[in-house]
Amino acid sequence: MSARNTQANKAAARERLRVERERQAKKDRARRQLVVGVSAVAVLAAAGGIGYAVVQSNKPSQWEEAGKATTVTAPKNTTGTNGTTVVVGKASAKKTLELYEDSRCPVCATFEQSVGATVEKDVEAGKYKIKYIGATFIDNGAPGEGSKNALSALGAALNVSPEAFLKYKSALYSAEFHPEENDDKFAEDSYLLKVADSVPALKGNAEFKKNVEDGTFDAWAMKMSKAFDDSGVTGTPTLKMDGKKVTTAGSDNPPMTAAEFTTAIDAALKG
Repeated sequence: MSARNTQANKAAARERLRVERERQAKKDRARRQLVVGVSAVAVLAAAGGIGYAVVQSNKPSQWEEAGKATTVTAPKNTTGTNGTTVVVGKASAKKTLELYEDSRCPVCATFEQSVGATVEKDVEAGKYKIKYIGATFIDNGAPGEGSKNALSALGAALNVSPEAFLKYKSALYSAEFHPEENDDKFAEDSYLLKVADSVPALKGNAEFKKNVEDGTFDAWAMKMSKAFDDSGVTGTPTLKMDGKKVTTAGSDNPPMTAAEFTTAIDAALKG
């Protein structure tokens, strides 16, 4: 082989090596650019996810929005500002018993289970009217939404009729359906509808069901809760007539048996 051919072969080899190195360098640059691009997208996606999570966490809850609502749909059979005056009974009844209750309240459940039937009987007889003021403070102490959701559902029952309201309230407090205070069962629409099935006027009532599931009276419930907060009453159940507490004789406690209640009410009616 001549020296000339040898030099030519070496030059060709060097050229092939240069071309291969350039090709490999281009591949390496392209790979680095891809990695950087993917990393940038991942960072942006993560940042976006964090940003979305922050926005979501700062959004007001359903109930916070309901509490701030300026337009309130009140149930039928209500009066007063935002429909927060709920009075049930015969117009001819001269006296009105104010009843302050929280749907999750275990003491209210005890009161309703032992005295509720007597109250309904008295109201039907025209002995007095009932003014109902619903509270939701237990949702704060035992975190949850059950008091608010049950109050909204009571609004849906009141929208059907005052009688349906009383029967549904009684069912919510019954030994069969009332949950333990730390069990937020009333937060579930399905459970509230299950309780409603025990009330003939509400069972299979499509409008009632829709109002419960749509939260039609959520804003009303929050306004009612605010009315309770503004009343100065600090516990439930609380009973008042003519601005005075109705209590068991010699105590500051509400009457918790039918006999104690009748004695206390008769005294209040005379007062």
